[in-house]
Amino acid sequence: MSHELIAITMFATMLVMLLMGQRVFAAIGFVAASAALLLYGEGAIEMPFNAAFKLFNWFPLLTLPLFIYMGYILSETRIAEDLYKMFHVWFGNIKGGLAIGTIGLMVVISAMNGLSVAGMAIGASIALPEMLRRGYDKVMITGVVQAGSSLGILVPPSVVLVLYGMIARQPVGQLWLAGAIPGLMMAALFIIYIAIRCRAQPHLGPTLSREELDIPMAEKLRLLRAGIIPFLIFFFMTGLFVMGITSLVESSAVGATSATLAAIAKRRLTFQIFHQTVRKTLGISCMFLWIILAALAFGAIFDGIGAARAIESLFITRWNLSPWEVLIMMQLSYLLMGMFLDDTAMLVIVAPLYVPLVKVLGFDLIWYGVLYTITCQIAYMTPPFGYNLFLMRAMAPKEITLIDIYRSIIPFVLVMTLALALVMAFPQLALWLPDYVYGK
Repeated sequence: MSHELIAITMFATMLVMLLMGQRVFAAIGFVAASAALLLYGEGAIEMPFNAAFKLFNWFPLLTLPLFIYMGYILSETRIAEDLYKMFHVWFGNIKGGLAIGTIGLMVVISAMNGLSVAGMAIGASIALPEMLRRGYDKVMITGVVQAGSSLGILVPPSVVLVLYGMIARQPVGQLWLAGAIPGLMMAALFIIYIAIRCRAQPHLGPTLSREELDIPMAEKLRLLRAGIIPFLIFFFMTGLFVMGITSLVESSAVGATSATLAAIAKRRLTFQIFHQTVRKTLGISCMFLWIILAALAFGAIFDGIGAARAIESLFITRWNLSPWEVLIMMQLSYLLMGMFLDDTAMLVIVAPLYVPLVKVLGFDLIWYGVLYTITCQIAYMTPPFGYNLFLMRAMAPKEITLIDIYRSIIPFVLVMTLALALVMAFPQLALWLPDYVYGK
């Protein structure tokens, strides 16, 4: 078999296994192990062994369980719920104010968790029922929660960027800083869209009633004080890292410790909550470890058979495409795969091919990591099988139908596409902050 046919066979086998419902790490790992044994014989056992040691020697991986733990502590102890109450009171007198506050909530949750699932769970269980009860348009606010929760994979500390950094061998600290400005820009674009639309169509996002707004200033200040705690956690975690006082791993430890102390101070951290948080953290962390391990073994096979060089030859030599045309094709392929796969599956399937190609084309791998993540956000919300669509269907109240969910994402996908185009056209949106902090 030619190298090209081997690569196609590996991809086809992996996709069939994924479509049959196999777990991502199992499908990728099985294909990698089988191909290694068939191509290299018994000596191929060294490949997953070396991949495992490469993984365990990667010090920034310690941030993964710490940030996941921090997010679960804040969610399980209802500290995030306090934050929404603060937004609810302080933004309630603005048309669409609760929707705008929900985007703000999602940004903060993203900055404390790194996963879109946590933002979706909090938004669907806390924000969505509150906005429905106050007469907000169900289609618009469904899109608000889905779009806001997608920020979790871009705003630091993003777990997806940790995975990308491991596979592309790029510094996670620079990737996180690169995602900060595009993530905040996207949140600002969401807020601008909501404000303009609710001003043009006030019935979509009415202000709160006079009774709800007429609360004592002391109560408003109490809620503001409750909402300050998540901001302080984010400051101690990220601010100390940006100022160079703590390392990447130390900042994650600061965040996890701060969240635990906040939960203890509020007398909400019971043994049951702590036990449940640790179990969930262990489960998610182990899942990511297996995925990275399988991806490294899969990538080693691809490097060995020269598949990356074959793709490079096809795009540049045979098809005579320019670097930007190749880049756009790669982004379109992510959108297509995102209709059927989640972000981790997409990353481990195509990263062994795309990362070397991006480097050959002369593009910055830190910048490309941000492009990949934004494209994943769009793919998360793309029918028929967008990841966020089905999470929302599972969590939303009964009055919100699947058709409502599909309709709700259209304007937000357009906004996210605009953000993607801006980062592609102006790479310094992603690269300025890491260059400034690291003194490039």
